[in-house]
Amino acid sequence: MVNWSPNLQTAVSDLEVEYSEEPGTLFFVKYRVAGGSRSDYLTIATTRPETLFGDIAVAVHPEDERYSKYIGKQAIVPLTFGRHVPIIAEKYVDKEFGTGVLKISPGHDHNDYLLARKLGLPILNVMNKDGTLNEVAGLYSGLDRFEARKKLWSALEETGLAVKKEPHTSRVPRSQRGGEVIEPLVSKQWFLTMEPLAEKALHAVEKGELTILPERFDKIYKHWLTNIKDWCISRQLWWGHRIPVWYIKGKDCEEEYIVARNGEEALAIAYERYGKSVEIYQDPDVLDTWFSSSLWPFSTLGWPDVSCEDFRKFYPTTVLETGHDILFFWVARMVMMGIELTGTVPFSYVYLHGLIRDSQGRKMSKSLGNVIDPVDIIKEYGTDALRFTISLGTAGQDLNLSTERLTSNKAFINKLWNAGKFILQNLPYGSDSTKLEGLLAYKFDTEESLIKLPLPECWVVSELHNLIDSVTSSYEKFFFGDAGREIYDFFWGYFADWYIESSKTRLYQTGSQSDVSIAQAVLLYVYENILKLLHPFMPFVTEELWQTLPFRKHALIVSKWPQSSLPKDEKSMKRFENLQALIRAIRNARAEYSVEPAKRISASIVGNAEVLGYVSSEKQVLALLSRLDIKNVHFIHSPPDYAKHSVHLVAEDGLEAYLPLTDMVDVSAETLRLTNRLSKMQSEYDALLARLTSPHFVEKAPEEIVRGVREKATETVEKIALTKNRLALLEQSIPQSR
Repeated sequence: MVNWSPNLQTAVSDLEVEYSEEPGTLFFVKYRVAGGSRSDYLTIATTRPETLFGDIAVAVHPEDERYSKYIGKQAIVPLTFGRHVPIIAEKYVDKEFGTGVLKISPGHDHNDYLLARKLGLPILNVMNKDGTLNEVAGLYSGLDRFEARKKLWSALEETGLAVKKEPHTSRVPRSQRGGEVIEPLVSKQWFLTMEPLAEKALHAVEKGELTILPERFDKIYKHWLTNIKDWCISRQLWWGHRIPVWYIKGKDCEEEYIVARNGEEALAIAYERYGKSVEIYQDPDVLDTWFSSSLWPFSTLGWPDVSCEDFRKFYPTTVLETGHDILFFWVARMVMMGIELTGTVPFSYVYLHGLIRDSQGRKMSKSLGNVIDPVDIIKEYGTDALRFTISLGTAGQDLNLSTERLTSNKAFINKLWNAGKFILQNLPYGSDSTKLEGLLAYKFDTEESLIKLPLPECWVVSELHNLIDSVTSSYEKFFFGDAGREIYDFFWGYFADWYIESSKTRLYQTGSQSDVSIAQAVLLYVYENILKLLHPFMPFVTEELWQTLPFRKHALIVSKWPQSSLPKDEKSMKRFENLQALIRAIRNARAEYSVEPAKRISASIVGNAEVLGYVSSEKQVLALLSRLDIKNVHFIHSPPDYAKHSVHLVAEDGLEAYLPLTDMVDVSAETLRLTNRLSKMQSEYDALLARLTSPHFVEKAPEEIVRGVREKATETVEKIALTKNRLALLEQSIPQSR
């Protein structure tokens, strides 16, 4: 028995049948007992009365006292002109469902089919392959199954054999491809015995030859293979691999067949068996698509010629990455076929990703109108942006695809491209080829070479080495989403925002040629390693950028992975972090006081001798990234004279800054603005306080509303206090001569 699709006119796999809870009807029908009075009948509840023409028995539970007297007698199948079927006892019958009486129609129900096989009962089919009833249905022959159901029920009512019908929710099998209701049907098909294959595939996991990730799918894989059924591998389609079976023309019995690799081989076998005058024809069916797909790991590599270079080099492979929804459709089948036909598990690891859903987390479907065409996405955002977006999910977890993520990752790629342009524009070319070769000669793989670098260069190279270790570890653990996010954060938050900006003080400002060369070498070294780390996610843009870099002898795809366990200078990393903290504090103060971006301000940097030593050595970086007037940046050991009239900032590790207010704002204008703002906030607070002191509001308003007002009042108090402090500071400020 197979699952038959009347619309597609083909058998479909169990895995291609989707069950859904749908409202329907339960029909109660009288089956008269042969030889009895009119009151002797069994009432049977069924959701498919049209299959009664295929009934071959009526069953009751042997311990059901209601029907024990009828066991061994005959029941008359309604509307069949008196066809009799036996009433039998069978423990399979559920006494609690319906009336406790079961009609057995083995030609149209999987469970009935198995029961009939067990009991040795005949099989009777009443359905054509297009979903209409056949000649067994008599007057109803040629009617569609659902139309026949309606007319049959009307006839049962007219003849007094209809008891009642009532609403009933049942699990309806529908074709995954076409959506129509699947018809269980007895049909001659080719099957594959699965138990021996499944046993080997189970042992592969148990012996550690195959690892499924995430681990929770391991149990699902084992459960499916443990309960596997024989596989119907023939399909009645016009596409696919033809079944390699040939029959003899003129012979009535199709039990005589020839299995061969091709028609020539089949004909040679036929000549040997039946003589030179024999004619053969090939089975019209094709193999299930998933059967053909199960051969993919080795059939694409020259198999069955196991001496083929591709087969010897690439089989077995290491990792298969695919969606968790085809663990059974494809993955398990590839494992079974690989072991059976090559003796080897086709891959060592199976990495299962989630499904792509829409931005609201809904499964994509035509009915919802939320299907996203990847070709359209690629045209708008680019292939690599799409690849990177869907790669950042968690293994086995579905991913909500949103335009915001795609836009963000498109911007990331654009930034990557612009960074490459910046680096290329600042490398020596043409007559400076000797200098370029000198840049490539710089090495950063020893601790000695690292500690000789200036602070920003030492920091970014150390952070890169940390990144390489972390990303390599994430890749090895199959934490691809973590790896992608780590690279993204490093490139944008460390390399682009901090080091590229810092390098401009070497490239564009007056300095030694040595500093310029080191900056160029570091830019090139960090950038090329970022491309290597990103290549699995973004193969196209990274390859394009890689091959524009100087002296690229090999394509990126065949380049070596960055070496891990490279040196890091923790001391320099901490020092640059302190410098970053100082720059952020100054930037925040400028934003708080609404200082114009182009305006350069003065600053006094206070700290101990060690801190001032490394901060002052990067005075240009500090001035550039903080928008300071480099001529008025002072490094001192104690607060300046104008400390009371300046914004005091505390960074980390005893590092402080004093920014004179008169440099940052127009004191009179800012005083007026803050005074007006304070008056407005005070009015808002008074209104909130009035509500909170009103018993009517506190007692009658919903609790969450009252809580919200209290929180807003507390927040307003804090803003008032902050504004008053700033006003006090401004009122004390007077122009200071420095």
